[in-house]
Amino acid sequence: MKIPNIHTFHIPVMGLAYTIDTPIRVAHYGISSVISVMDDELIEQMNRLYTKKFQLPYKGISKKAEDFRAQRITSYLNTLDTIVKQKFEHLKDQLIRNKEAVKNYIDLLPNTSEIRENLQKHLEGSEPLTKLKAFLDQHLSPGSIDVNIMTKVDRETYENKEPRPAIYNDAHSALRGFAESTVNASVVLSAGMNPRLFGYFESFDAFYPDEQNQLQKKIILKVSDYRSASIQGSFLAKKGLWVSEYRIESGLNCGGHAFATDGFLMGTILEEFKQKREDLTVSMHELFCKALDQKGKHVPKQPLNIKITAQGGVGTALEHDFLLAHYQLDAVGWGSPFLLVPEATSTDQDTRNLLASAKEDDLYLSTISPLGVPFNNIKGTTNEFIKQERIANNKEGSSCPRKYLALNKKYSEEGLCTASRKYQQKALAELNDMNFSTEAYQEHFTEITEKACLCVGLANAALMDHQLPVKGEQQGVVICPGPNIAYFTKEVSLKQMVNHIYGRENIIEVENRPHVFIKELRMYLDHYKKEQKIAEAEQSDLKMKKQEKIRKNLLDGIAYYKDLFENDTVYFCADKSSIENQLHEIERELLNK
Repeated sequence: MKIPNIHTFHIPVMGLAYTIDTPIRVAHYGISSVISVMDDELIEQMNRLYTKKFQLPYKGISKKAEDFRAQRITSYLNTLDTIVKQKFEHLKDQLIRNKEAVKNYIDLLPNTSEIRENLQKHLEGSEPLTKLKAFLDQHLSPGSIDVNIMTKVDRETYENKEPRPAIYNDAHSALRGFAESTVNASVVLSAGMNPRLFGYFESFDAFYPDEQNQLQKKIILKVSDYRSASIQGSFLAKKGLWVSEYRIESGLNCGGHAFATDGFLMGTILEEFKQKREDLTVSMHELFCKALDQKGKHVPKQPLNIKITAQGGVGTALEHDFLLAHYQLDAVGWGSPFLLVPEATSTDQDTRNLLASAKEDDLYLSTISPLGVPFNNIKGTTNEFIKQERIANNKEGSSCPRKYLALNKKYSEEGLCTASRKYQQKALAELNDMNFSTEAYQEHFTEITEKACLCVGLANAALMDHQLPVKGEQQGVVICPGPNIAYFTKEVSLKQMVNHIYGRENIIEVENRPHVFIKELRMYLDHYKKEQKIAEAEQSDLKMKKQEKIRKNLLDGIAYYKDLFENDTVYFCADKSSIENQLHEIERELLNK
């Protein structure tokens, strides 16, 4: 029987590198986290680093190997699994031998944790060590080593200019690498549905339930609303694949790429999941069992467990507790604030300093991503400085050494990254042949050259943090924090951050931080205004109809929040008047549009 999670928060994936070794740092304390498995070059470097540090066997995997990408991912995940298990057993041994270690461990646990209460009793009593060991074995477990795969980043690979079979595509290889590893964990699928990739899950027995109704490997869907969850969950269930968790992320108030909804706000989305959770479980179970039966596999009599979690902009213990209690969530994700915790994430010191000093105006949604999706950014990164310096020297674009985002086939059948020098040179040559005004030319020029090399820029911080060589063309660091980082202004220890999450300490020194729901609502208002101007300029009936739909959904969300905040007697008492005033102000702006 699997031991329940010790903590009520998890650390989501951040960039390619910021959580690349987070499990080694925090999993032995029972904290789950997510790593990116997109960059196999970085993964190979991390594997070499940590096998040496922990005196484990290491066998380098060359890019000449036929399945090198999957093999590298499997090898690194196995290394993480081994190290986490070692550190976890060492921690349990310390807890048995050292009461000071027990005190320190208690300080990391949730206030309402039964484990905390029992360990406290052990400190105050004189129970035999054998009883404590039995308790630890029964109730403690390391945090999960989960991996993230962006479903659409599934670049084809080529041999002698001929496309290789789809199983060697980037996302397919990453899935295979995870499936063949020793970790008993979850793959977090983000960025929407990829039917071919979803179908590839059927190739691995680890994703099907065993005779004890246990899943060796699990699936987590990162979703923006209930409809998306239902569609993707049903698609997988019809293949005999169970979604063990629906991880709801704010459309705008998050880090990394931002996928705005049509005005559906976090509160209303969470409410729908709360109301339809049982329906979701029942409908998925029916499809799931039918598919398993057709495949001749074990069919669970009862539905497997489904977790509902949320993340995006949560910043106080009050918000954390409210989401858990009111929406009956299983956990809440805390991302960007952990970038200021050196014990938890890989970030170079200069970038941490930049994050700590960031104000609201320094954080913005950019268009630098080659994927063409809005991307959270911060002013003053070294990557932006280097990129502008290249543009000034007529050397636009990146050398593109990784090619993970080489997905645009306008100029090449094999695909080019829009941030690459090769793509930008071709695009600028086309632009120069067009008869644009100076203003229009500059607009198109900026649109082409603003794309940044995320593959290298999002990986460099970890190399710098570990003092590893950064090879190749200079790219600097790209970092993609959520807007919430503006309210966290200093480096803190892991203990301080956990105490902040659980309400035992307050590390926010900024006054007038908006509530997580209000912050997201204001971001949607700004997004609506920006899109409204575009729709009016283009005089597009289709876009105007979509804008009206977004406006209606925002107004419905405001009405929901008014009722929510007005009737609450626990979580919003101190800020109720301020919140209500902000809601009325935003509502007036929308009604006047």
